[in-house]
Amino acid sequence: MSFPQPRETLSLGDSGQFTKSISENDIFRFADASGDYNPLHIDETYARSTRFGKRVAHGILTAGIISTVLSSEIPGVGTIFLQLEIRFIKPVFINDRVTAKAWVEEIIKEDRVRMLVACTNQHGEDVAIGNAIVMPPKETKVIGEPSKLEENPED
Repeated sequence: MSFPQPRETLSLGDSGQFTKSISENDIFRFADASGDYNPLHIDETYARSTRFGKRVAHGILTAGIISTVLSSEIPGVGTIFLQLEIRFIKPVFINDRVTAKAWVEEIIKEDRVRMLVACTNQHGEDVAIGNAIVMPPKETKVIGEPSKLEENPED
């Protein structure tokens, strides 16, 4: 298996995206991998009785698509995912096509970058938004000044 090369450079405003259709198989495989067998995800009869009216994908499965854009597109192969703050806005259903997008928002320091992240469905509706802190691949040159962090007056 051959992997893409890491990005050469990374700077404010750079962006990337990754799109995936969510299948019933994805949901069952995620339930098996995580142990999360909430009937909202795996039982159609139960899910019909909920506010959504049908089964929904696990929220963390959607967050996994964010992980993919960060590790394969921007910053790219070799990225280390350190933190994710996410807000789930709308459910993701079986056969929805989810696009995860990420933008460089802040260069915290040479080896820490804050990314804005968002997932939309095939209708262009936000289903999840947030931000992530990542460590770019060591081969990637981060271009730009680190943000000015507030200094602690006690130091």
